[in-house]
Amino acid sequence: MMLPLAYLVLRSVGASSEAWELLLRPRTAQILGRSVALVAAVTAVSVGLAVPIAWLTVRTDLPLRRVWAVVTLLPLVIPSYVGAFLAVSALGPRGLLQQLLSVPFGVDRLPAIYGLPGATITLALLSYPYVVLTMRASLRSLDPAQEESARSLGHGPMSTLLRVTLPRLRPAIASGALLVGLYTLSDFGAVSLMRYETFTWAIYQQYQSAFDRSIAAVLSLVLVGVAVALLVMESYTRGRGRYHRTGSGTAQAPRTVRLGAWKWPALGFCGGVVTLALVLPMTVLIYWLARGISSGEPLLLLWSAMRNSVYVSALAALAAGVCSIPVAALVVRYPSMFSRIVERASFVGYALPGVVVALALVFFGARFASPLYQTVWLLVFAYVVLFFPAALGAARSSLLQVSPRLEEAARGLGRTPTQVMLTVTVPLIRSGVLMGAALVFLITMKELPATLILGPLGFKTLATAVWSASSEAFFAQAAAPALALILMSAIPMAYLVLRERSLEPVGARGGVRP
Repeated sequence: MMLPLAYLVLRSVGASSEAWELLLRPRTAQILGRSVALVAAVTAVSVGLAVPIAWLTVRTDLPLRRVWAVVTLLPLVIPSYVGAFLAVSALGPRGLLQQLLSVPFGVDRLPAIYGLPGATITLALLSYPYVVLTMRASLRSLDPAQEESARSLGHGPMSTLLRVTLPRLRPAIASGALLVGLYTLSDFGAVSLMRYETFTWAIYQQYQSAFDRSIAAVLSLVLVGVAVALLVMESYTRGRGRYHRTGSGTAQAPRTVRLGAWKWPALGFCGGVVTLALVLPMTVLIYWLARGISSGEPLLLLWSAMRNSVYVSALAALAAGVCSIPVAALVVRYPSMFSRIVERASFVGYALPGVVVALALVFFGARFASPLYQTVWLLVFAYVVLFFPAALGAARSSLLQVSPRLEEAARGLGRTPTQVMLTVTVPLIRSGVLMGAALVFLITMKELPATLILGPLGFKTLATAVWSASSEAFFAQAAAPALALILMSAIPMAYLVLRERSLEPVGARGGVRP
């Protein structure tokens, strides 16, 4: 995880004085302020959307809640550059919506969506599933004893939710919000199309236009500093409270909350979010596909790209999920300065633009790991460096809700630490680990810069197919792999959501594990 940072330090050591003076210019501070403002806005909107969605799809009698659980997560697989381009095409001043309103209402131009509002809406609609995923795993493993105690003391469902349930979900919300903030910090596609200058935009400009990449490396170190600040804020938000059951007895399954008259507003809220984040982009993609077919534009079946996408995404998800277990155990069960450093280091790659991580691995792969250079294995390694925090956040949130007394009891019965990890800890946090792995799978499916730079010669994925077709203005050819990307990602997500009940620890369903 430290390889990108080591690369940036090596590049920055040889930087000229002009590169370091660039950091002190007012223009740099202005771009940094715009980046921080975008991170704050996107994170706030994402949390505002995700918290009610996660609660409604896990703890209530929302009609078709498993369907909503799947479709509300699918916007995560839409690449930011595709989402922003679709937003501009549909909602821009002269987009598809303006064309529909021009004849009956005489609307010749809609308000511009560029700048901070457009970037915030686009990124929030694409990244709120980060928070939903981390919250779902925690909600399903919460012991409802405290909630039942609050209800017996006269608190209603809303008061119990605000005063008991949400405070216990702080680690999950904070982990998801951290992922949203770091994703927004490193995004280039949406901010470039929305014409909103951020620090990532400045770094890309330096990499593309300047022969000396040391200036871009110096600017990237600033992103690392902002990421460290976000990590400190997340750690402070998480606090040092206990989130696991401390009393005796067996954890029971939580009661389903009856929505009653609130059922229709809840359906309207979920439907509105899904319409903006998923239905509208898919409608535009289908429109492009239909226009291309009607005009005779050739459409290719990208079976090899589909197979490659699933293959490397599954490998990355497996590697990140397995690696997240010992790191989460170290961070949660053995808090120390060393464990905090390990935790902070694991988030470095996620905060940096994909091109920076890819170039760092090109540098080290060509010099120190030549057998892995230009192979799938180096590409999978890059995916793990980039997206490991997604797996770690979900595993850590689940482990925080597991009482250490269970592990201590197993140790007292003569089991070794490794046996305790495999037979007690892993089954108890299985839901969180699988959700984290699913999250890694989804975001790996859409990764572009690392795939373009590190992929073997001729290696094509659905994300690279979308990029190459859209960059050449073949929108119908771009629509086909983009739709395939969404539909293929829906299959593993639907499988996990439908099996969530069977993935819960036995004790959470009222049974006793022998």
